[in-house]
Amino acid sequence: MNLFAKSEAENMRRAQPLAARMRPSTLAEFVGQQQFLGEGKLLRRLLKADRLSSVIFYGPPGTGKTTLARLLAVESRRRFVQVSAVTSGVKELRAVLDQARDDLKLGGQQTLLFVDEIHRFNRAQQDVLLPDVEEGVVTLVGATTSNPFFAVNSALVSRSQIFQFEPLSREDIKTLLRRAAKDAERGLGDVPIVLHDDALDFLAEVCDGDARRALSALEVGVLSSDERPVPFTRALAEESVQRKAIEYDPTGDSHYDAASALIKSLRGSDPDAALYWLARMLEAGEDVRFLCRRLIILASEDVGNADPQALPLAVAAMQACEFVGLPECQLTLSQCVTYLACAPKSNAATVAIGEARQDVREGRLLPVPVHLRDAHYRGAKQLGHGQGYQYAHDAEGGVAAQDYLGVEREYYRPVDRGFEQELAARLAQIRAALRQAKEAP
Repeated sequence: MNLFAKSEAENMRRAQPLAARMRPSTLAEFVGQQQFLGEGKLLRRLLKADRLSSVIFYGPPGTGKTTLARLLAVESRRRFVQVSAVTSGVKELRAVLDQARDDLKLGGQQTLLFVDEIHRFNRAQQDVLLPDVEEGVVTLVGATTSNPFFAVNSALVSRSQIFQFEPLSREDIKTLLRRAAKDAERGLGDVPIVLHDDALDFLAEVCDGDARRALSALEVGVLSSDERPVPFTRALAEESVQRKAIEYDPTGDSHYDAASALIKSLRGSDPDAALYWLARMLEAGEDVRFLCRRLIILASEDVGNADPQALPLAVAAMQACEFVGLPECQLTLSQCVTYLACAPKSNAATVAIGEARQDVREGRLLPVPVHLRDAHYRGAKQLGHGQGYQYAHDAEGGVAAQDYLGVEREYYRPVDRGFEQELAARLAQIRAALRQAKEAP
């Protein structure tokens, strides 16, 4: 490389942000994702056996998907080619695949094709990859922040190993920050820096496992300071980090995962966890109507008759939220969530309607007993409709001993919690009276 080329390369390197310059050059430098990259884990074994096939990396931003794809090319001695599903079309994709096929025929280097944001390719574009992936012309590494089982062609998914990336741990983030502060060649090591522990703790917490965000804050803080050595304090860290942008796709995984966590926390009677997930969804801009619908459903599905006040409270919360709006309706939602979490739980009504509908779908349809049929039209008496019907209010205790179904069935089984415990005792007496009609000759 001549001096001019070296100068160009150096200028390009200096123009890169710290996160790009600090990308590891070897697999040994890679931090995190030990669940599949640790010693003895699947991806490590595939590399060791030289049996790397097409893979899809799925996970949040800043967790190393692009970096690991580059390292896989190095480790497997393949030519690395990167395309972005945001900017590339079928024409560009075919050109890459044709070149990879020609290289393979001529005995050249195999190609690792990295497709960033692969979920943004439509189905037709994804289909273009299928033949060459299946024949081994390219080793595909797709990266996506969306669940590949929903966002990627099922045929492509079936031909790929799925590796789910997790946010980096606090210790992982601190390791990367210390490494960047010391590295004079790629990082900020040519500037004397005093890293305060509370500043590292703060960045490790606030970046939500996103290495890119943490390194960007470190770079801004160091380069904007006139002091030498740079005292990288918590105050400087707070001034350097951008406002937290909560990863949340209102139609994607984060939406459904957070909603699932909220409902399961309520069902599990943990008001603190439920409040956290509620706050997370509100901060991310979740639709309040969606939250209200879920709370109303839970009031019937999981609380039921163990606390009959739960449903009217949830409905009232929905009406209040419509009337008041944000930000004040967060108080109403908090009240409703904490009440539902602490309420006694019963899914007896939920199980009952499920079993009854299953009988209707799968069993023989039961005829309406003659004495229960409508007798209010001309000719009904001639058909015998209503004959023998006993008016319940005229019976002792308001329960007439007559058969209302024609067969023996018990769908509703109250639990021994909350108000449903009282209902269970009452129902036992009612069923005893109704049974008399079934047992009468």
